[in-house]
Amino acid sequence: MPYKYRVRDSLGNTHEGTLDATSSDDATQQLRRDGFEILSLLEREATPLWRQPVSKNQIIYATCQLSIMVDTGISLSAALAGIISQEENSTLRDILTDLHETVEGGGDFSSALAKHPRHFNQTYVSLIQAAEATGSLGEMLERIASYLRKEVENRNRVRAAMAYPSVMICVAIAVTIFLLTYIMPKFIPLFEARGTDLPGPTKILMGISSVLIGYWFLWAVLIVAAIVGFFFAKRTLQGRLFLDWVKIHCPLIGKTYCKVVLSRSVRTLATMIASGVSVVDAIKLSGEVSANVHFKNLWDQVLAQVTAGQCIHEALAGNPLIPNVLIQMIASGEETGKLDYVLQRISSYYDQEVETALKTTTSLIEPIMIAMMGVVVGGISLSLLLPIFSLSKHP
Repeated sequence: MPYKYRVRDSLGNTHEGTLDATSSDDATQQLRRDGFEILSLLEREATPLWRQPVSKNQIIYATCQLSIMVDTGISLSAALAGIISQEENSTLRDILTDLHETVEGGGDFSSALAKHPRHFNQTYVSLIQAAEATGSLGEMLERIASYLRKEVENRNRVRAAMAYPSVMICVAIAVTIFLLTYIMPKFIPLFEARGTDLPGPTKILMGISSVLIGYWFLWAVLIVAAIVGFFFAKRTLQGRLFLDWVKIHCPLIGKTYCKVVLSRSVRTLATMIASGVSVVDAIKLSGEVSANVHFKNLWDQVLAQVTAGQCIHEALAGNPLIPNVLIQMIASGEETGKLDYVLQRISSYYDQEVETALKTTTSLIEPIMIAMMGVVVGGISLSLLLPIFSLSKHP
């Protein structure tokens, strides 16, 4: 079994490395036999071919554990070691082990976190840096956990609201393809054998059915090309500008999407300022977490104007993406010197707005989807039945 060690020799120099041993006691004996003082010794599993994913909820849980343990007086290094011993996710255990080794070696906790940007974003790192400067790590970890928990709740709320419409769309497409490629071809020989003049809708559907069946490979290529093109567009600036513009201006869901983005950005801004992070860094991170190019450009413009000496509400004024009521509330917070408190209230307000907007949007989308599905399926069924009625009248 491989073990990761960190030791000190007789001259006071530290060494790190791995060794194979049958147990931790065996590894300890080997190192002491070589005259080393053991600083840390952790079991390290062999790197698997497939690494377990680490969910946001697991990061939140680990952060909560750290917060509680640090608040009770346990050192950060000991708290990390305790969590590592109980962690079942091998990937997260490896990450925590790396954090533990860095902290044990005298490194900053924020620097250790920055080496894992996939699991600890810049907001997380910046908040920890602020906590290290003020000595309030336990309180900050709890604040980070609360911030991440809100993000996950809003994300899950959006996913749950969009689940039903997405399923309805998939079912409508699947039923339409089934009717056109399986049911319709069974009626075509009957219609052709009678030689009767078919209604216009039936002819159109027969043509669509023939195209779907006769050129299925072409449709498959087009679908694959569309999927590849979509992911390629997300990697280009022009593509992201177009896709993000569509999200903002999409009927029914555009306003709700904007509220979700504003809630995320304002919450980040509030958390950062309340935690002692500079306003400039807070605005920069608010743009990065928006996940929308147009909103990021907005916050970049605000950053430039605030750096030049303007207030935040003055920099936001006149932008169509920002509601006037939001600008007025930020202005009152800046005038009274309670910007962090006002931003927290705004964040809570937008969380409630997002929840209400999602319920309203879902209640509007559901009947529309049902009606569209009824029109499509009913139209296809009627187009099949019209020739049958004609045949029954003229045997």
